[in-house]
Amino acid sequence: MKVVVLGAGIIGVSTAWHLLQRGHEVTLVDRQDDAALETSFANAAQISVSYCEPWANREAPLKALKWMFSATSPLLFRPQLDPAQWRWGLQFLGQCNDAAFERNVAQLVALGSYSHAALKDVVAQTGIEYQRLERGIAHYYSDQKSFDGAADAAAVMQKFGVKRHVIDRAELLRVEPALSAFADRIVGGTYTPSDESGDARVFTQQLAALCGKAGAQLLFGHDIERLETEAGEVRQVRVRDRHTGQASALQADAYVVACGSYTTPLLKSVGVRVPIYPGKGYSATLPLLQPDRAPQVSMIDDQLKIAMSRLGNQLRVAGTIELGGFDLALDTPLAKKRCAMLVKRIEEVFPGVADTRTPEEGGDPQFWTGLRPATPTNIPLIGRTRIGKLWINAGHGTLGWTHGAGSGKALAELISGEVPAMDFGFTGMPGGSQRRASAAPLASQRA
Repeated sequence: MKVVVLGAGIIGVSTAWHLLQRGHEVTLVDRQDDAALETSFANAAQISVSYCEPWANREAPLKALKWMFSATSPLLFRPQLDPAQWRWGLQFLGQCNDAAFERNVAQLVALGSYSHAALKDVVAQTGIEYQRLERGIAHYYSDQKSFDGAADAAAVMQKFGVKRHVIDRAELLRVEPALSAFADRIVGGTYTPSDESGDARVFTQQLAALCGKAGAQLLFGHDIERLETEAGEVRQVRVRDRHTGQASALQADAYVVACGSYTTPLLKSVGVRVPIYPGKGYSATLPLLQPDRAPQVSMIDDQLKIAMSRLGNQLRVAGTIELGGFDLALDTPLAKKRCAMLVKRIEEVFPGVADTRTPEEGGDPQFWTGLRPATPTNIPLIGRTRIGKLWINAGHGTLGWTHGAGSGKALAELISGEVPAMDFGFTGMPGGSQRRASAAPLASQRA
């Protein structure tokens, strides 16, 4: 089959790779001049199967309301005159109960486990190097009340086969001695040795290059202008070279939309509505001043809900969700406060380890922001749409790197007429690909 994949982040590139492995002819399109230059560029770097938890839980509404008045809150809802935002918000509230939380966790963990195995297979097959550290993920708590709830959260994950263990402060320091300077503020933590970390951009760009060597046509620097349909199916997709201005039409047997948050407007143009809304996240990448004192274990800071991962001689800190549309500004007062919060926390937890100076002070922090494409359930939409030949692979929220390899493999299997070996409900597939009902019951595909 000829397949056009729209979007070259971790999801689109993984989809292209697995389609090529099954003998399909693939064209990969992205508006940027290389793969992984948007949402996959500078994320938290964690492969966090053991922390595949949805944002929606019974405590989320009250926390979100309280956090609305803090510029540095983990989740910031910025009301817009946008019906899509309010629809998404109401659907999100509908998921804020224990039954929905556990149901959604089951789906996220199933995809996470499948994806982690798929990633390991790709790495073994290709030898891609991407600052990978297989040291697990540690989640530390500085508040006793929050830590008291860690056992319940771990028990939910253990129910679905995840080995997430509650540990005391002494054990946490044995797992990661680099936390010693912050030890007096830590009350305990959890640890999952099976998780890992690595640079998603480096991995994705190398895999895209291998796709090109395997015969894929790489159309980078091409804007996706529109999908054109006829008789209920996609007839072609119009693209335009950003550098030459030359327009062209791509025709194929299948079209995959993997455009992250921009999936929503593209699909809406052909009458397919999906509840994917952008969640703006931030990261800072800092040079290490004392590599021997830097962490080797990727970590989650419970108080600020941020992640920290070592990438060679740099330290990446990332987090926060800002629901305010397609804003990518880094120079606004709000954005500057959120970036400064990330750097300040690094200095508090690992004093003197990384260069946390501002540019004015002679430092060189690499700040970044990206739009995480989130569904209200946090379960991504993987499968076919109601439009003939049109498929979707989007809505991965903060778990794009964790779920990327498996999402690409699963969709390639579906397009090839296979049934992925996991208990997951695929969008638009009869019986949820013969396993479960829809993975995203909130995904409306009505005109």
